[in-house]
Amino acid sequence: MSDGTDPGLVERARAAAARREWQQAFDLLTEADGAGALTPADLPVLGEVAYAAGHLDSAIETWERTHAAAIRAGDQIAAAGAAVRVAMHLLFDTALMAPVRGWLARGERLLEGRAATPAHAWLAVVRAYERMLTGDLPGARHWARVAVEVGSQCDPAALAIARVAEARLLILDGDVRQGLALLDQAGVATVSGDLDLLSTGVVYCELVCALQGLAQYDVAEQWTEVMERWCETNAIGTLRGRCRVHRAEILRMRGLCNEAESQALMAFEELRPHLRRELGWPLTELGRIRMCKADIPGAEEALLAAHRAGWDPQPGLALVRLAQGDPASAAAAIRDALEQPLRLPSKERPPNTGLQRAPLLEAQVEIEIAAGDIGRAATAADELELTAARFESKALIAGATLARGRVRLARGDAAGAEQSLFEAVRLWNEVGAPYETAITRLVLADAHAAGGSEHRAVLEREAARAILEGIRSTPAAAPARVEQHEASDPQPRAGTSVFRCDGDYWSFVFDGHTAHVRDLKGLHYLARLLAEPGREFHVLDLVAAETGSGASPERSRIGDLPHSPLGDAGEMIDARAKDAYRRRLTEIDDDLAQARATGDAERAAQADAERDFLVRELARAFGLSGRARRAGSASERARAAVTRAVRQAMTRIDSCHHQLGEHLGRTIRTGTYCTYMPDPRAPATWEF
Repeated sequence: MSDGTDPGLVERARAAAARREWQQAFDLLTEADGAGALTPADLPVLGEVAYAAGHLDSAIETWERTHAAAIRAGDQIAAAGAAVRVAMHLLFDTALMAPVRGWLARGERLLEGRAATPAHAWLAVVRAYERMLTGDLPGARHWARVAVEVGSQCDPAALAIARVAEARLLILDGDVRQGLALLDQAGVATVSGDLDLLSTGVVYCELVCALQGLAQYDVAEQWTEVMERWCETNAIGTLRGRCRVHRAEILRMRGLCNEAESQALMAFEELRPHLRRELGWPLTELGRIRMCKADIPGAEEALLAAHRAGWDPQPGLALVRLAQGDPASAAAAIRDALEQPLRLPSKERPPNTGLQRAPLLEAQVEIEIAAGDIGRAATAADELELTAARFESKALIAGATLARGRVRLARGDAAGAEQSLFEAVRLWNEVGAPYETAITRLVLADAHAAGGSEHRAVLEREAARAILEGIRSTPAAAPARVEQHEASDPQPRAGTSVFRCDGDYWSFVFDGHTAHVRDLKGLHYLARLLAEPGREFHVLDLVAAETGSGASPERSRIGDLPHSPLGDAGEMIDARAKDAYRRRLTEIDDDLAQARATGDAERAAQADAERDFLVRELARAFGLSGRARRAGSASERARAAVTRAVRQAMTRIDSCHHQLGEHLGRTIRTGTYCTYMPDPRAPATWEF
């Protein structure tokens, strides 16, 4: 240990981690690490804390160091476990499959011939997901079975995630009912709280991804609500941002597009420091939301940003081209997406599956009819019907029925079209999807008109337009209400304290003492925290609540997010991330060489695409002069601003009401997430 280093840094860090004060624990461990005070046994703690605090690159780097330290010590089981942990973070948080395969291969070599351990179980779990997300379903099934078998012997957390993988594979094989039953069992088992935070979050997220991909929106909504409640106090790493994307998807489906856009934008900001290619996931959802709002330029912007992130923007971008009056370009794009699909590791719709093709086929029917190729549209509708029947999803069946109605109308069969479209309207209503219902009613109106029932056509158009206007309208902000109070000091009920805004002043009653201070922004943040003890608020939520920015998400654009008069957030990619990118490039090159040596063209194409993505990211991070470019981060700016405002308010309170200032100093925690954590043995009850 270096001279002058606090010998209690590691112990204090472990205590902070036990209290789930992740950033404080990370800062302490980083300081100890810089001073040479960490032992190899401390490195796994640093890796877990770094991930929980939101420092993905630090977490991965630390697990790489853990692997190297275990190799030097001759502990092959620990080295394998660390290699698998690197692979797991790369799999779930970067969507770069080639490096995942490289680290799994290291783990396999170290575990070969040894008796089953938790490292074996986790290796099988990660391998199962790697195979599923690259489209190798038979390989994924094998590894999922291995993970269940080994996990049942030695690791409940690995077993829980393996069972989710097994359930998802059953669904992808067409055994939907059994797969859904197993998913439900896995979710219910996780609610018990017996798993660690990361494993719990992964189970919830994978469960919702499976349900969203299957278009089982009712059940997905229920589990999203469960995940949101859990996230309020337990989320670590990328889990909260992922939960926001799920919520945005549900809100869009329910027609609440302004709220959905706000959630998608916040998810983008929260996930941007963590994700790599998979950042295209919230961006494509944002594009879909904006399409529902008829914000075609905004949708195009989001989808092009998803494409730049290395994600597949289809079918959204093809539908944008159609909306822009270019059916030929739209048709070319959707045909290419179906004939030469990108093997992207989507967790909702894995590659080489009918679920991946379903939204492309649905879009193709509309686009091909507009382009004049009814034959292609009919072929797409046929395949979509088979897919919907196989997966037994009411929403998929509704989409397929709408597609059949479109084709019948295009072929001049008005009566047949009316029959299909009536059924599609009924199904979409049962799903609870107002936008899709409205679009279907517009097509039904055309079918009525083609059949000579103009009065019915008028009624359907009016009904559809009313729905769409409700979806696309921006609700006016509610007028602020200012409660009037008597000039005298507030008199709380017995056993309660007061934290109340009286015009330009705030009144406090706590521990039998009363004080008043002039209004400060930080007092508003404090009041919000005090109102919900134990709940973690992201700083973007606190800022949005005070500025009303959440009410007008359409003003936000992806391109605007990095720009602010508050200054930038440092280099676009910091030194640690650049080093990590270079290590990933080396791993991808190794994977590419192996793929070419074995003649695996699909694996080589995937690795090539990942390499191109990372090269673009590194090039984007540097200007022509070789200097690092700089980027803004709304989340980081908000963190600094909220922390400063809250600390200023607490200092002002302490100057006139020391007891309250001392209480807030013990119980208010700031950072990217802020919370009020009073002593459960002596909780405070507040009046506002």
